[in-house]
Amino acid sequence: MVSWSSGKDSAWALHELRQQPDQYDVRGIFTTVTPHFDRVSIQATPRRVLRLQAERLGLPLYEIPIPYPCPNEAYEAAMRQFLDEVRQLPTDLSADTFAFGDLFLEDIREYREANLVGTGFDAIFPVWGMPTRELAQTMLRSGLKAIVTAVSPTSKLDRSFAGRWFDQSFLDDLPEGTDPLGENGEFHTCVVDGPMFSRPIAAQAGEVVGRPVSRNHDGTGGAITAWYADVELLGD
Repeated sequence: MVSWSSGKDSAWALHELRQQPDQYDVRGIFTTVTPHFDRVSIQATPRRVLRLQAERLGLPLYEIPIPYPCPNEAYEAAMRQFLDEVRQLPTDLSADTFAFGDLFLEDIREYREANLVGTGFDAIFPVWGMPTRELAQTMLRSGLKAIVTAVSPTSKLDRSFAGRWFDQSFLDDLPEGTDPLGENGEFHTCVVDGPMFSRPIAAQAGEVVGRPVSRNHDGTGGAITAWYADVELLGD
């Protein structure tokens, strides 16, 4: 199963796995959602768009609800419950390996691997170590299209980057020191087209809003403003 953020990196991880059918059989995608906002956590992709993504991928979708704000203990409890649900799936739907779209952050990889120790599940990282500048270009050449749905307040990006298409113009405008795939959390995306989909999702960026968010995921550290762009479906 693939950890599906709804963004470009998880989409590309899935695409890489599907290029190796003799080695991998992708059984589904899973993601955390925040019912308080009715959106994918972090990415802020609306659930209606998330479900369309799963339909176009042709894969079962497993939504893992988490509270807002979400202390790490609550997140880990929700993930343990999800593992229990996977164990109870029929053999043809179950999985023993989880794939993640992480690229180079060692602490994140170690955290994911540590949480699976002793569970009977393994973690793999299909895009790990791929040079992000080159991978960004590969994504664009493939026809991948994504909307920038969130801009981190701790990055060098401002409000003007939210709601843009992830395209060459966007990459050219990124401030120096910004990872072209936003691997350091500078920005997040929602994929609406690409080689992993059976057909595109007709969509555009909607309203851009600023919301106070905690510096830390557990609600501590004070509030700062993050910018989010909605995703509007166009007759889909």
